[in-house]
Amino acid sequence: MRDYVALTKPAINRMCLLMTAGGLALAPNPVGAWRFIWALVGTALAVASANALNMWWERESDRLMKRTEDRPLAQGRISEGGALAFGGALGLVAIVVLALGTNPLTTALGVFALASYVLVYTPLKYRSPLALVVGAIPGAVPPLMGWTAATGTLDPAGAVLFATLLVWQMPHFIAIAMFRKHDYAQADIRVVTVVRGNRVAKWQAIAWAAVLLPTSLLLTPLGVTSWLYATVAAIAGAVFLGYAILGLRARSDARWARRLFLASLLYLPILVAGLITDVACL
Repeated sequence: MRDYVALTKPAINRMCLLMTAGGLALAPNPVGAWRFIWALVGTALAVASANALNMWWERESDRLMKRTEDRPLAQGRISEGGALAFGGALGLVAIVVLALGTNPLTTALGVFALASYVLVYTPLKYRSPLALVVGAIPGAVPPLMGWTAATGTLDPAGAVLFATLLVWQMPHFIAIAMFRKHDYAQADIRVVTVVRGNRVAKWQAIAWAAVLLPTSLLLTPLGVTSWLYATVAAIAGAVFLGYAILGLRARSDARWARRLFLASLLYLPILVAGLITDVACL
């Protein structure tokens, strides 16, 4: 049972649910308890399905990387057929839950995120470093699903939530690609650090962190949030950008990358906490 749970990548799922909850809480339309619960459950199942199917697809390369060599499929603790059936079943249940508990738009976003992550992003990782941008698109859908579950529409505020998470993922995963560079090279995964080197990866991380700062602030001029959120977002974004810039003078690329990774993990909950606090105070 633990191995099947591991297929869903619980840590990633928790982060996605946090962002989905942020989208639900931020939406102007009041959301009933059941709609809130179904949106979270459906999103969790869709993310779990995508992760399980991704792990099934990458079972061979996982055996070549230190950070993934102990995964259930890499170690043969569960069967390939069982993992595939499990991931597929989760996806089908996710679609049913979203369809019955939310609305057609949110269901369509869930299907899009699941299909693009498994069928486009996963195989592209072995062909081009552009896979990181492609993979960030379905990765940024959860907060948008929360917003659309409450509003039933695509609008500028929902787009900003989507864009914020999309841009955040770039320096986050560039950091991972740097301190796990050897692993990715072993598995022939075409991340930027392997294909273009650490220097280019650092500048890309800085550029994306620089874009993240103004992107995260757009909710305030749209009238969705007040100065409270804007202050939190500005401080968190500036600190995160500062960590990215420090990479240019870092003595150890791997040590700096780990610190940037940890900073990214702190940034997102702080941003969501600022959003929720702002909404609660309005």
